[in-house]
Amino acid sequence: MSVAEIDISSLQAEALLTGKPEPLILTYWRRLRRHRLATASLIALILIILSVVLGPIIMSRMTYFNVARNEEINYSRDTQDLRNINAAPSLEHPMGTDELGRDVLFRILMAGRLSLFIAFTVVILSESFGMFLGAVSGYYGGRTDSLIQRLTEFVIILPTLPLLLTLSSILRDLQIPFLPAEWGQAVVIIAILTIFGWTGSCRLSRGMVLSLRNQEFTEASRALGMSNFQIISRHMMPNALPPIIVNASLALGGVIVLESALSFLGFGIQPPVATWGNMLQGVQKDMFTAPWKALYPGLMIFVTTLAFNYLGDGLRDAIDPRLKL
Repeated sequence: MSVAEIDISSLQAEALLTGKPEPLILTYWRRLRRHRLATASLIALILIILSVVLGPIIMSRMTYFNVARNEEINYSRDTQDLRNINAAPSLEHPMGTDELGRDVLFRILMAGRLSLFIAFTVVILSESFGMFLGAVSGYYGGRTDSLIQRLTEFVIILPTLPLLLTLSSILRDLQIPFLPAEWGQAVVIIAILTIFGWTGSCRLSRGMVLSLRNQEFTEASRALGMSNFQIISRHMMPNALPPIIVNASLALGGVIVLESALSFLGFGIQPPVATWGNMLQGVQKDMFTAPWKALYPGLMIFVTTLAFNYLGDGLRDAIDPRLKL
C-alpha cells in the first residue's frame, strides 16, 4: 500500500467523522415524504386552508345576477336569492343554495374559517397547557406528581359529551365585552373544549420528562445554577415536543368532529354564523328534496378529519427514532 493511498483513506475517514450532521427537521421531512398518505394529506390540508382563507375574499369580489332583485349583487354569507331556494348546483351557485337561497359554497368556505380557527386554537391551548403541567408533574415527582395525575384521571373519567352539552347550553349566550356575538360563542366553545382536551398531552409530557430528569444534562443545568422553572422550560419541554406534535395533529381531527357535533345538536355556534356542524343541522328537513346540502359540509368534515389523522400517523412514524423508514 502506497503512502498516497494511506493519505486518501485517512482523509476520507476524517471527512466522515467531521462532516456536518443533517438538521433534524430535514430528517423528519425526508421520512415524512416516504409516507404517501401523510404527504397527500398534508397537500390536501394546505389546499383546504388556502381555500377557506382566500376563497371568500375572491368570491366577495365577484357578482352574479339575482332574479328576485333584478340586479347584480356580490356573494356574501347572508345574501339571499329567494327565487332559488334549495336550488341544485349551477353556474351562479356551484354548490347550490340552502333553504333561504344563500350560496352554499360561500358559506362552506366561511364555515371552514371558523371551524379550523376553533380547532387550531383549542389544540394549541390544550396541548401547551398539558405539556407544561405534565413537565412539572414529571420533573418534581412526589406529591406534586400525585396531585396532578389524580386531577388528570378525574378529568379523563368525566362523561365528556354530556358535560359539553350542558356547559354549552348554559354559556352559549354569554356576552363577552368587545367581541361580536359570533366570536363570543366561539370563545365559549374554545374554552369548553380546552378544559377537557389537555389530559393526553399531560401524560405524554410527564412520561418523557420522567426519563429525562435524572440525565447528565439536567444535573449539569442544576450545577450551572439554573432554576427548576428554567430547566423545565428550556430542557424538559423542548425534549417532550415531538410526541406532543404528533398528539396535536391527531387531536385536530377530534376537535373538528366535537365542534361539529355540538353545532349539529344546536349547542354550539348558532346560525346565521356558519360552521360545518350547524350547516348539517339545517339540512335535516330537506334530506330527500335537496340531499346535496348535506353532502358538502359532511364531506369537508370527513376529508379534513381524515387528513389530520393520516398526517398524525405519518408524523409519528417520522419522529419515532425506533422506526427506520
